[in-house]
Amino acid sequence: MNIMLFHSTYGLRPAVHAAADRLRGAGHEVWTPDLYDGRTFDTAEEGMAFKEEIGKEELLKRAVLAAAPYSERGLVYAGFSLGAATAQTLALGDSKARGLLLLHGTSDIAPSASADELPVQLHVAEPDPFETDDWLSAWYLRMRQAGADVEVYRYTGAGHLYTDPELPDYDEEAAEATWRVALGFLDSL
Repeated sequence: MNIMLFHSTYGLRPAVHAAADRLRGAGHEVWTPDLYDGRTFDTAEEGMAFKEEIGKEELLKRAVLAAAPYSERGLVYAGFSLGAATAQTLALGDSKARGLLLLHGTSDIAPSASADELPVQLHVAEPDPFETDDWLSAWYLRMRQAGADVEVYRYTGAGHLYTDPELPDYDEEAAEATWRVALGFLDSL
């Protein structure tokens, strides 16, 4: 599978490279665009402030430009938190998208086009302050109404970015379970 993997609000940190290496080790081709031009952050607040400086439109433009050279191959879009929101936006706008793997986040952009049978897998903490139960229910219904084939996996007790071993949210058991399920999902595409 060809996978476009987007980083979180923290930037292109070692955890993203480690995830890409894990995916490559499973036989996938993976690209990890740096939407922050080399900047990384120690806190989510710093990363969000920088995201606001860049602006939503510029961030999306950078993501589109990063994915464009590979989209003809039929990409699986994937991402962490903010990167998951970016991945969702791109996948729903790409008729050749092969799948969508969301780790720790979703987008508030409602599908405007049909996402007929687009395989979507979401992995989130439970509870998650950024992905509340009400939000996830509404998101799930919108995606299903657009025709996406959606699976949601919740990890009780894990922190928001529980797959990043450098953050306090890290939960090894939840992270390993996530990768096991996600790799199975990718193999099924």
